Amino acid sequence: MNEFFKHLRYVLTENPVTLVAGTLFMMFVILAVFGPLIVPYDPLASNASRTLQPPSWDHWFGTDQLGRDVFSRVLVATRLDLAIAVSAVAISFVLGSVLGSLAGFFGGWTDKLVGRLTDTIMAFPLFVLAMGIVAAMGNTVENIVYATAIINLPFYARVARTEVNVRRNADFVLAARLAGNSSIRLLATHIYPNTLPPMMVQVSLNMGWAILNAAGLSFIGLGVRPPTAEWGIMVAEGAGYIVSGEWWLALFPGAALMLAVFCFNLLGDGLRDLIDPRRRT
Repeated sequence: MNEFFKHLRYVLTENPVTLVAGTLFMMFVILAVFGPLIVPYDPLASNASRTLQPPSWDHWFGTDQLGRDVFSRVLVATRLDLAIAVSAVAISFVLGSVLGSLAGFFGGWTDKLVGRLTDTIMAFPLFVLAMGIVAAMGNTVENIVYATAIINLPFYARVARTEVNVRRNADFVLAARLAGNSSIRLLATHIYPNTLPPMMVQVSLNMGWAILNAAGLSFIGLGVRPPTAEWGIMVAEGAGYIVSGEWWLALFPGAALMLAVFCFNLLGDGLRDLIDPRRRT
């Protein structure tokens, strides 16, 4: 464990970009965990006497058309958006990496079946496919997670298949096979761990895409339902007020969304360096 933290400190300090991304990531995690406890106002409480007020010392991000505090809603929305992204990416990572690893190691009908499944998903525009799944199943948080996981699954399946296919006849695998290891043990303990570094980059990118996907579904009315605080809903509600001068309604939740995607896009290289055993020198 001590070696892990030493390597973590090295990865964060070696690259300033990774340090910035890691700092932003920790900030979002802290806000997701403690945000509802530290917000100055109830994010769902409306106040007709304070509607559409610009940013001030009382309301740092202003108020919306119902008099709700935008700052409180942006902070509370962090937990929901991160929860959707983490859940969706975790499901797609586990299923996709397992299916891709089996396809790359065993080949044959397993490879063909997994290949047809991923090709079928990739044949559709991914956001349109997510729209269709949510529209058919209902716009609940669970269905948004499932839809986002389905459209991200082919990325992990293809990366895992390629990495396993390249390594299944490597010298260290042949040596482990001669030592009496079964095929499943070879795949699980010798080959699969070596596929994780490239997939960590994909995990980081997919986190940003998952947040954008959830926000996009909410923006068009197929995501989380009002009055729940969610970045996509807040941007959609504020878009109609930009022309009349209430710019803060869409700006601040949009900035939070942009910052989250920016953070996860930069975090990929750091995750790869942290997981890859060849970089622990």
